[in-house]
Amino acid sequence: MAEGRVKVAIVGGGIAGLALAAGLAKKPHIDVHVYEGSPAFKDIGAGLALHLNAIKAMVLIDPGLKQAYFDRALSMGEEHQEMTTEVILAQGPHQGRLVAELGRAKGRKTISRADLLEGYVSLIPRESISFGKKLVKITETLSDKHAVRLSFQDGTEATADCLLGADGIHSVTRAYLLGADHPATSPKNHDGWQIYQALISNKHAHEQTTLEWESNVVLLAGPRGLINCLSLNKNTILSASISVHGGASSTPEHVIREGNTYPKPLDPALYADYSDEAQQIVRIVANNTTASWPAADHDHAPFYARGRVAMLGDAAHTALPFSGNGAAQALEDAAVLDALFAEVRHLDQISRALTAFSEVRKPRSQAVVDMGRKFGRVYAYAEDGMHEDPERMGAFFAEMAAFTNDFDVSGQNDAAMEIYRRLDEVNGVNGMNGANGTNGANGKLRN
Repeated sequence: MAEGRVKVAIVGGGIAGLALAAGLAKKPHIDVHVYEGSPAFKDIGAGLALHLNAIKAMVLIDPGLKQAYFDRALSMGEEHQEMTTEVILAQGPHQGRLVAELGRAKGRKTISRADLLEGYVSLIPRESISFGKKLVKITETLSDKHAVRLSFQDGTEATADCLLGADGIHSVTRAYLLGADHPATSPKNHDGWQIYQALISNKHAHEQTTLEWESNVVLLAGPRGLINCLSLNKNTILSASISVHGGASSTPEHVIREGNTYPKPLDPALYADYSDEAQQIVRIVANNTTASWPAADHDHAPFYARGRVAMLGDAAHTALPFSGNGAAQALEDAAVLDALFAEVRHLDQISRALTAFSEVRKPRSQAVVDMGRKFGRVYAYAEDGMHEDPERMGAFFAEMAAFTNDFDVSGQNDAAMEIYRRLDEVNGVNGMNGANGTNGANGKLRN
């Protein structure tokens, strides 16, 4: 490492970690290294159709991130053609009613998580990423340089001036910051969601359903499951999933951590009152289930950073998948941190940058966690009778879509920079190592 550079360790090679690394790698005063626990990226999840706030965040970090997404993603239509996520009621008196068109944009694209990560990796020097490094322990020392020590499962260690934990829902960084016994540390599944997924060829799927999913993302809502259809891999693969409300209501936290619940097989007979197209997809998933897992999110953490350690992405604010903005929130995290670390030239500035990050990102990202829970209940006909009033349902989705998509992502960066510069001008800042800009004496911001 060149003398005088700030050494940043990013734990977790997911969307948040790699996007941030792509930005930091271009800053000559930052020495960044990514430690990813898996030996290689796995194609898990239901695929992604990134929303407008995600695109804005990628451009702010590094326009190459946006280009990597566009180069590998599947266009859902012509570049000039507007596409949406269609929310359709699949059961009840309003069966077949289109209640919302979310994420309307020209040239919308879908992508598998593995393809997106592959694109991000291409923007980072190969020597700046280590695979097979599963974090098991974090230790901080009182020394100025390389004060954070990382211990990995393979017995190796690394040191850094700063740790940014993007290590997912089962985050070691989160447990370190909050404490293993803090009520917000472990993932939760309050509404008992169980997800069943099938990845099958489009050709095979077309032989079994009349539903059109290749030009729009399709969501079919009903009380026994939300059906999600998304085309992937250049229009060769259908990702179909059924999210069952209450299907994992007895899932204990240790099972969520292990990610293996041995769920009951999906029973198509339970969907006899769903629309014909919905029943067709249910049968496809039931007969071709490739994975099943309990959905989970995080209760709100009181802070995202302390001293020279911070968490971001799913480590900080895992949300249920129903609002479709988890990846976008991870990218917003990365955009804020990238902007802040452009100004971090000295070790004593790290904690102020992380304080500003926590203060700016916590309210919005946690609102999206709440939104994900409410979206799920609305889709499952379990939210205050909203499914009985399609106009009200549509108004709800429109309001929430505006909250995520129409957000001023650049302004959020500016707000974080304003907080950081205010903290950086304060006298006695070296004692300011707590989260949310607190000091050890009175827990309040210095004025």
